[in-house]
Amino acid sequence: MRFTKVVAGSAAVLLGLLALSGCSSSGSPSASGGDVTLTFWHNSTTGAGKQYWEDTAAAFEKLHPNVKIEIQAVQNEEMDGKLQTALNSGDAPDIFMARGGGKLADVVKAGQAMDITSGISDASKSAVGNSLSAFAIDGKNYGMPVAVLPSGIFYSSDLFTKAGITTPPTTIDGLEKADAQLTAAGIDPIAVGAKDAWPAAHWYYNFALRACSQDVLNAAAESRKFDDPCWLTAGKNLQAFINTNPFNDGFLTTAAQQGAGSSAGLLANHQASMELMGAWDPGVIASLTPDTKPLSDLKWFPFPDVPGGAGESGAMMGGVDGFSCWVNAPKECVDFLNFMVEKSNQEAYATAFQTLPASQDAQSVVTDPALKDVLAAYNKAPYVSVWLDTLYGQSVGNALNVAVVDMFAGKGDAQGIVDAVNAAAAKS
Repeated sequence: MRFTKVVAGSAAVLLGLLALSGCSSSGSPSASGGDVTLTFWHNSTTGAGKQYWEDTAAAFEKLHPNVKIEIQAVQNEEMDGKLQTALNSGDAPDIFMARGGGKLADVVKAGQAMDITSGISDASKSAVGNSLSAFAIDGKNYGMPVAVLPSGIFYSSDLFTKAGITTPPTTIDGLEKADAQLTAAGIDPIAVGAKDAWPAAHWYYNFALRACSQDVLNAAAESRKFDDPCWLTAGKNLQAFINTNPFNDGFLTTAAQQGAGSSAGLLANHQASMELMGAWDPGVIASLTPDTKPLSDLKWFPFPDVPGGAGESGAMMGGVDGFSCWVNAPKECVDFLNFMVEKSNQEAYATAFQTLPASQDAQSVVTDPALKDVLAAYNKAPYVSVWLDTLYGQSVGNALNVAVVDMFAGKGDAQGIVDAVNAAAAKS
């Protein structure tokens, strides 16, 4: 198995974007000495993931008796806004979540992230390989990857069988046919947490991935504008799909990952059959099953092909989760980032989160059938694009996500998505 393609594809897109970042932080690890307190924000608020970070911090403190790590678990949907406020106030956490792309580039441009290039150990570089480049800006590194997260459609194979579906769909027409079979069997076909915006937006991202070439994605990463006709085509294709009524009842007020009524919870409790999501989904679903164990019939298939598009068949949309150091953090921040990607810690991470670790040394612990299918598809993918709201930065990304939700709500259209992105880009 290899992880380099996810980031190689992402880096190819990112490099175009990052060429715009003429200004970067001057921060770099510096000696602190004496007792040190590191403040640490992550987004695992419950279960094994939260416990993993508590255990990992405690293990680091044991090795470094002069260091105390103060952890704050922040709900994922609140993270971006809360973190940006903290960064702007000059009182940010020493260690914070980062996902590369335009969002991190903007933070670096504002001088709020530490250049950790010289602090990354040779062992870390070897372990995470090219995934490290997801956090590279202007030849310097501003973060450490901990997970590689390509997306696709997770589904209940038991509900597929109940509806008479014998093989996963490979085309959008096939997906619509499967939706009709599930509906006829009394099953909600697809769960989507449109209340949180980004899960609905993932549908537009994937239709754009099929409609637009990799060159167009790269160009938009530089301009942050939707000036190719394929962006409009993607919206029209999404609108046509929405018109087939594939989503769960009440999807506009459905959250993504919080509780049994969330989109992940509906799949976890067999109240819906499918969910388009990143490779963290098996872990989230497992936390929401009645016995909080992995969903035994959970499987996965790639986003279907859409006829007539310029995107290559098999291309994937996804992301890289990692952590960065605040520009004024103690040097021990970088030591903790290196500690995160040690083999045993990445193995524990993959197990706790039931996801794909960034470290190639830890891949052997991935045994979940759905995740193994994700890896198989990844190994065949010609390229992988970063989530569009991450790639294009927070202001453009937010405008994109809101416009997509407006379409889901029947208050917007394909042209509205293009116009919203271009208007936000003009202001950025």
